[in-house]
Amino acid sequence: MKRLRWIVRLTILCLAVWSVGFEPGWLQQRELTLTAPAWSGPPLTIAVAADLHVGSPHAGLPMLRRVVDQLNASQPDLILLPGDFMTRGVPGGETIEPAAIAGELARLKAPLGVYATLGNHDWGYDGEQVRQALQKVGITVLENAAVALPTAAGSLWLVGIGDDMTGHARPDQAFAQVPAAAPLIVMMHDPANAPDLPARALVAFAGHTHGGQVRLPFIGALITPGRSPRRHAGGWIPDAPVPTFVTVGVGTSILPLRFNCPPETVVLHLSAPSPS
Repeated sequence: MKRLRWIVRLTILCLAVWSVGFEPGWLQQRELTLTAPAWSGPPLTIAVAADLHVGSPHAGLPMLRRVVDQLNASQPDLILLPGDFMTRGVPGGETIEPAAIAGELARLKAPLGVYATLGNHDWGYDGEQVRQALQKVGITVLENAAVALPTAAGSLWLVGIGDDMTGHARPDQAFAQVPAAAPLIVMMHDPANAPDLPARALVAFAGHTHGGQVRLPFIGALITPGRSPRRHAGGWIPDAPVPTFVTVGVGTSILPLRFNCPPETVVLHLSAPSPS
């Protein structure tokens, strides 16, 4: 019995060391494919990086450089950054100014542009300062706004929805700017707005949840922030009106740990149905 107790203690210690010391710095890239029946244009590659939380342990400027290099290496047509560039109150973390974060993100390159929304931590820091820093380096911030992206098949609209947790989400305002028959892609910080998406959207992306940061086998995420249920903590949302992917993000908040939930960027290859 005494030996068993020591084995249990050693196992817990190893898991703690892994969760705090290693996994938060183990950056992955998730590759996805999606066939969109409503899309008739050429294939598109969309790269996504959410919840950068620059300044949290393992997610400082060196990690941000890795994220930028990883996204650029995927040669995307479009890059989306769905919020939470800043971090606050994480043990062992530090505050990195928005201008320094934007300076690294300025290296991102995509023919259709680089776009962002703001997250709850950005607003908790200073949303307008974060917005200005991003826009100064050419990153367009969409807060309940839409923009037409020129493609070979005509305009493809991108909609950005404001953060739900801080009361900035206005989905109706954002979608009102898109012509009724136009194809669109949605970017939002919080998946709480997934039920509000119009069925004509090709795909939607969200972050905010960090996948719960701790995911246990057979249980999944232990805790997720905001209004979304735990089953929406990461991956494709099974009951959304349109294909909606929630990325577990890059940095950490509250506690500087991850278990069974390594940081990630996402690359989606979107295509039209094959001719029959």
